[in-house]
Order: sequence, then C-alpha cells, then structure tokens
Amino acid sequence: MFLRDLRSFPVCVLIVLLLTLPLQAAEPQFYSEESSGELSEKLLALMTDEEKIGQILMLGYMGDRPSEEIMMWVRDRGIGGIKIFGWNANDLSNLTYTISAMQKAASANRFSIPLLIATDQEGGWVRHVRGNTSMTPGNLALGASDYLYDAWQTGYYIGLELKTLGINMNFAPVVDVYLNPEADVIGPRAFSSDPVKTAMMGLSFYRGMDMTGVISTAKHFPGHGDTDKDSHGTLPRIDIELDQLEQIDLIPYKILINDNIPSIMVGHLSFPRITQDARPASLSAFFITDLLRNELGYKGLIISDDLFMHGARSDGLPLPLVCEQGIRAGLDLLLVSRNPGEHEKIWVHLLNLMKDDQLFRDAVDRSVRQVLLTKMNYLKSEDSVPLAPDETGPPEERLPAAGAPDFFLQQALRSVSVLKNNCFPLEEDARYLLAGSFSSFFYEGRNRFARSDFHRFSYNPDIAEIAETAETIERWSSSYDHIVFNLHNHETLQILKRLEPIKEKLIVFSVLTPVYLAEVPWVQNSIAVYGTGDVSFRAGFAYLAGDYNPDSIVPVAMEGLTE
Repeated sequence: MFLRDLRSFPVCVLIVLLLTLPLQAAEPQFYSEESSGELSEKLLALMTDEEKIGQILMLGYMGDRPSEEIMMWVRDRGIGGIKIFGWNANDLSNLTYTISAMQKAASANRFSIPLLIATDQEGGWVRHVRGNTSMTPGNLALGASDYLYDAWQTGYYIGLELKTLGINMNFAPVVDVYLNPEADVIGPRAFSSDPVKTAMMGLSFYRGMDMTGVISTAKHFPGHGDTDKDSHGTLPRIDIELDQLEQIDLIPYKILINDNIPSIMVGHLSFPRITQDARPASLSAFFITDLLRNELGYKGLIISDDLFMHGARSDGLPLPLVCEQGIRAGLDLLLVSRNPGEHEKIWVHLLNLMKDDQLFRDAVDRSVRQVLLTKMNYLKSEDSVPLAPDETGPPEERLPAAGAPDFFLQQALRSVSVLKNNCFPLEEDARYLLAGSFSSFFYEGRNRFARSDFHRFSYNPDIAEIAETAETIERWSSSYDHIVFNLHNHETLQILKRLEPIKEKLIVFSVLTPVYLAEVPWVQNSIAVYGTGDVSFRAGFAYLAGDYNPDSIVPVAMEGLTE
C-alpha cells in the first residue's frame, strides 16, 4: 500500500501543477480580448501600488536617445506615458528608434500596457516635432479661411505624420478663445476670438486627427485666451466671473465633450473671483471635478499641463505636493517634463501616500482606470499608431504625408487677409526694400519681385537695434518705391511705429497675429498671414503680385485692423 502511494505521488504532484498552471497563465493582459470596462477593472484589481503610481505619470527626458534613467522608469516602474519635446526630436530616425525601444520595454512588463507617447504638434507656431513634418499655416489661418474642411484636413495630416513616428497622443487642438490682444503666448495658436467658431474649428480638427488613431487633447481648460501672462513663467490671474467663463471660454469644451473628445488638458490659470483663492485650475477640485467632471459631464482623460511650469508652483509648493494636490483635485495623468531628481521625489511621495491614505488610494484608482480605458480605446485596434515605428523604414522618406504640401499651400492661399489696400496689386518692375527677420520672407519676396533688396533685423530686437533699424529704413526709403515691412511681435511693432514719416511707401506684411496693427492706425496698406513657413509667405506675396484675390476674413475682432 505504501509503495503504491509512493509510486503515485509524482503523478499527484504533476496533476496539481497542471491544474495551477492555467490559473497562472490566465492573468489578464492589456491585449486580452475582453471589453475595455471589464478588462480595466481586472487589471486594476491586480496592480500593485507601484504599478498604479506608474500609470498616472507622464515624464519627459533629455536628449534624442533614451537615457538609462528614462528606460528604468519605463521598464521597472511602468510609467503611463512619455512626453516628446523639441529637444527629443532633432533627428527623426533617433526619435522612432527611441519610441520603439520604450514601447518594447513597456510591453515586457507584467500586463504589457503600452505607453502614451505625446507631443505638442498644434500646427503653425507650435511644432515640437520638426524635421520633414508639415509646417502648417496655423490655427488663426484656419479661422481666417473659415472652412471647417480645412481644420479637418489639418488635423488629419498632422495625425498621419505623428502616426508615422509612433506618437499616439497630441496636445491639440488649442481651443482658447482669443479675447485679449495681449495674450502673446496664445495668439496665433488660437482659431478665433469668436467662441462658437473656435468650437467648430476645434471639433473639425479633432475629428480629422481622430481618423488617424491619434488621441486629441483639447487645451487649456478652462481658457487661456484672456490673459497677457504666460503660465510657463508665472501664474496668470484672470479676473472674470463664472457666468462669463461659461458664456465664452467653456463653449468649445461643451461642444467637444458632446462629441467625446478623448482628452482635456487643464492649464495653470487662476480665477480668484470664481474660486475665492489663487489656486491654479490644474490643482482645483472645483474646476476639475465639480465643473469639468460633474457639471459638464466629461468622461474622458484629464491631464495636467506640465507641472514643472512655474504657473503650477507659484506658491513655492514642492513638486511632489503639487502632484498630490493634482490627483486629489481630479487629474488622471500628471505631466512632469523634468528632472530626474524631481521625478524620484514625486515617486517616493506618492507611493508613501498609498500606504495609509484611503482617499488618496481611491483617487489614484479612479485615475488609473481612466488611463487604462483611454489606452484600450485607442491603442488596441489593428489600425492603431504603431508601437515599433522604426520597423517601417526611415521616417524622413515618409514625411511629409502624401498630399500635405499641396493642401497646406492651398490653405495658406485661402487664409490671406487683406486689411487695408490702397496700392495692391504691386507693380512687378518697381523697386522694393524687404525689411524683416525670416529667410522665407526674403526668398519668397525676391522670387516675386526681382528688383528687391532686403534689410534683416533680429526676431526680438533690443532698444538700440529698434532705433537703428528704423533710422536705416527711413534713410534708405528714398531709393525705393515701396518698403515691405514684416511685422511679427511687440518689438518689431516698435520699429514700425517709428516709420510713420514714410507711411505712403509702407506696406505691412503681418505674420502670426495682426493685433499689433491696431496700435498703428495710420498704416495705409497691410495684409496678414498667420504662419511663418514657406507656404504662408508664398501665399502673401502671391496676393501682392496680383495672382488672385483671397476671400478670407480677419479671425480677430479688434477695432483699427481694417478700413
């Protein structure tokens, strides 16, 4: 009997092992074929505190190759996302290699949860990934051409190009309503000063990009268009009541939320007359939970603007405590660009809170659930943004997207705004002095008007250069039939103000935003384009040469811009 039992013992052990193996293998994976709701709950129930904290972090890194530090965060701590900045994208082949390496490391983790790879590719002025990607005419140009199709196509082409690079999330569209002419940090990034037009352009842009599988992010909630301060360096204070916010700034969000925009970024903006304190919206339970979640009914992902920005830390609060406040207020994803030392402090602090703070644990669970659902909705289909973009060949050979160059030239032509006209079209054989800062301005101008000379000044001239440039232009003006002056910011406006004595010869070629022209009502001839790329300058000079007559509008409502 004993010998028989002894002989059967290994068989029993084998049976037990065979029975337990399926249980171990049955642990769910991100790519398991279950509904997103059920799978996200299963994953959440199995995740450790470390895995949960990882998923609510989106970090930046330095350089154009993955450092060992950032690979450790991906491999060992399972962070939720990576933010691609301009300094990471100097070489697009390096960028696709880096993204592929990071996604491979993420897929080797316990649940194979891929990374959100995000950037700021708004179009026009803000374009963190350069190289062969399209330099679009910009959002104000879309407002000027006033065609929703143009916004849809712009979002679509930007999405296609990001998809080629393995970037699956874009912090766009910008739906700030351009209310304050001094809002330099927004300016041409906005679509319009009209909230409804802003909403419809933003909606079309999102729908176009959504067709490519790239996650759209509307920003900067609840509205950055009514301040002259930049939240990168300070905390902007916007002194308006809640009803004004709802009647203007929130209109784009209401429309986008109704159309299920997948992500919204909250800005570092203070509204003391609404909240009775100076806390930024990005750390405010009122704005994130009460207003965005509950009143507006938003069910998507809520991400902070970069918490390393001074606008989030204006009261001197340490960054780990800033991140804690953001999660408690209702943020789902914490964007922290740098640096490794701060990243480590954040990790330790948030992990310690998970040990004995049930309210914080509940808040983290809510955030992780939303991060997982967003990833499942966008990163699991056969047509999703590729996790290994380096396997499809050199990106330079596939950019810009097919059809994009022709479209963006046509869109630039549609968007030229004629502000004041007393001499257009210009005579081809007249003599012109082109005064500006952009190489494309000189190239395109000389290409259309052969008898042109040029005078270059700095993009941001100081006081001495302002005076010297104005004096030189005025002195040389007697040798030319017209002076074509390229206006693009407050500093170049100071040059222009000194040129009133030669106003009869002056033609102002405004780029980016035309609001500065309101301060020089004596200008007799002026046009506006809204980008600084080749196509924008080409379109402007095509009009000046008499090739066509644009049928655009001025997207910014301000007295003095037009006749």
